[in-house]
Amino acid sequence: MTMVRKTSRKMGKYTVTHKSRRGKRTGRFQAGTIVTRLQARTTGTNFFHRVPAEVLDMILDKLSVLEISVFSMVSKEITRYVLDYISTQTWKNKTIIHSFHHSTCIEQRSSVGHYRDLGLLFKRCTLLLPTKERLKFIFSKISQIPCFMLEQCLSHDCIGFSTYGVFLQTLIAGWDELECHRVFNFLCDITNLLPKIEAVITAKPGVRWYQELQLRLFCRQVLLDPWPNQLEGQFWLTQLLNPWPMVSQAHFLFVLYGPLLPEGTLGWQDFVQRGLPHGALWDLAKAILMLFSEQDVKGCTTDSMLAILEELIVIPQPWHVENVARLLVLCGSSFCYTVLASKALNGRLHEISRLIVYIILVCEKDGYHMSWAVKLVQQICKVFSTAPEKFCFIQELENMFSGVTRELYEFSIAGNHFEDRETFQTLCILLDSSARFHTKFLHMVLK
Repeated sequence: MTMVRKTSRKMGKYTVTHKSRRGKRTGRFQAGTIVTRLQARTTGTNFFHRVPAEVLDMILDKLSVLEISVFSMVSKEITRYVLDYISTQTWKNKTIIHSFHHSTCIEQRSSVGHYRDLGLLFKRCTLLLPTKERLKFIFSKISQIPCFMLEQCLSHDCIGFSTYGVFLQTLIAGWDELECHRVFNFLCDITNLLPKIEAVITAKPGVRWYQELQLRLFCRQVLLDPWPNQLEGQFWLTQLLNPWPMVSQAHFLFVLYGPLLPEGTLGWQDFVQRGLPHGALWDLAKAILMLFSEQDVKGCTTDSMLAILEELIVIPQPWHVENVARLLVLCGSSFCYTVLASKALNGRLHEISRLIVYIILVCEKDGYHMSWAVKLVQQICKVFSTAPEKFCFIQELENMFSGVTRELYEFSIAGNHFEDRETFQTLCILLDSSARFHTKFLHMVLK
């Protein structure tokens, strides 16, 4: 009996002691300052809530921009605190760089990298805000930087626009199309972009040369060039062109992608007066291909493509035919065929014959295989449904070879022009190209 009571008492003691220990543990947990992540989640507390604001500011002062961007994702409370922290004038003065006139590549890369990190910071710490509020908050911090504004910085070595482009691309990477539309509209509002574009495209080419250059730099470096993906670049180019009629779209396309003269202005008259090397037309060709590579893009159809091209090649006056031919060659087989086939269906035999002669000349000058031109002519022949129509086309093409040859010869002997030697050289190249073309053509026919 005694043993039973003793055992019972011990059990009672053990039970009381166990309960009191659990009670003490609970008391220590509530009064302690070190809390595990699991305990913080279950009790609704956060370690950083216990840190005085002054200390937290000191911690943030020691972190890099990239580190602050990571820290802002710890919790909603921390996100709000970081938003308040980066809204202070002290932080802005320390972090928002205003000068972009660097003499060394290392300094330039440092500035660009800094704004890439800033883009990531603003992207992360505004994640919970609606798009409109995000944009207001972000651009209130950077919109007044002179080097980010149109017609505010006169320095030739300024990298402000390209830095702005990296910042914007980092900020909105992954945003959906609707959000990007809002970004474009917001940028147009704060920069007054559309009225500035209208002032340029309604003026005569070259009259507002400084505004042309500023718009080109801003649109290319901020909105177009930072995107490595063609579809994204296509989206922004479409946004820039869509508000305007076709003739104005062609005008603005030349402002954005036309060749620059050594002094920095656009070479409008060069396209009219003489044949230009392929490097002068390459950017324009890439822009055309970017616009019309995907036919399901809103507003981009074959008809609109042809309409823009027709307007483009007469700005400021009808281009030298060699430049039109070289642009078509650079745009590739599909685009070139579409343009020529459309003209053939509309009965413009004289025009397409002249273009084809110059396309053959370009192939010879620039080193393209003549078989490409022969296949192009064969494809155009198939556009005509009857044998007499095909014969008429071939006859017009052969007559055009003779006509262009005669024009070049007459010009070369007409007087002591500075271009005489270049014209005579072009004549010789045309004769060579004609021989190569007909050799290939006859070979394919007789095979």
